[in-house]
Amino acid sequence: MAGVHLDTHLLVWLYLPRLDLLSDRAAGILGQPEVEISVSPMAILELTYLKEIGRLTVDAATIVEALTDELGLGIDGSSFHDVVTTAHRLYWTRDPFDRLIAAQALTAGATLLSADRSMLDNVDVAVW
Repeated sequence: MAGVHLDTHLLVWLYLPRLDLLSDRAAGILGQPEVEISVSPMAILELTYLKEIGRLTVDAATIVEALTDELGLGIDGSSFHDVVTTAHRLYWTRDPFDRLIAAQALTAGATLLSADRSMLDNVDVAVW
């Protein structure tokens, strides 16, 4: 399997840890030792936003640092220009976080792990 990107809620669930919230398929993918796990910088910004509005009590840096140590989490380095170019073609949402997270996975040629029904219904690379 090539790279796997995590949607924002996966970052939170893995950090807590709330592994009981993972689907069997997601747990299986994450359990593969050779899988490269990455995240869009947009998901990290969304964590910051969630902290700012009181939906998280821990900051993005703490979550990312913990998951980097635990899972070898990487930050995808796809060109922002390429990601935005891909995002222009994603009409299914007006949520800038979802749009850019999906576009980042598509640009990188990665599987996107997400439990978000909208992502699953509209992003070919999204699985749960």
